[in-house]
Amino acid sequence: MKCPKCGSLDDRVIDSRLLREGTSIRRRRECLTCGHRYTTYENIEQEEIRVIKSDGHYEPFNPEKILNGILRACHKRPVSREKIDAILANIVAQLEQQYGNEIPSRAIGEKVMAALRTLDEVAYVRFASVYRRFEDLGAFEDEIKNVRESKKPYDSPS
Repeated sequence: MKCPKCGSLDDRVIDSRLLREGTSIRRRRECLTCGHRYTTYENIEQEEIRVIKSDGHYEPFNPEKILNGILRACHKRPVSREKIDAILANIVAQLEQQYGNEIPSRAIGEKVMAALRTLDEVAYVRFASVYRRFEDLGAFEDEIKNVRESKKPYDSPS
């Protein structure tokens, strides 16, 4: 570290303390040239997570946008806010683990649809209709048919 008084690069650390639950370190230093004491802080540098949109441009990752989509899909459905928050946390963790700091927007939509499909079928169809841009009643009918067919093996007794 460069001494703020004399500019020397020779110093020694005389005290270190963890701050903010271990996410930062405060260090007291002493310049070996002039004896001046000063404090430095070390923080973990977080890489900004970005979303790669379908047209190729980037935008900052905003979990609030995912939350708003899920809330709209679950409007007036018997789904608690706790379940929604848990789903959001799970989706964000999966995306960060799988894609790192550059997440394709398509992956976000697919993860949300997969989570909603297991949570609430109506919420799933609502979200899918917007995400997949259903243009007519036939598209809705096809999606509902797919949901019903995927349930049959689980509903029938073995």
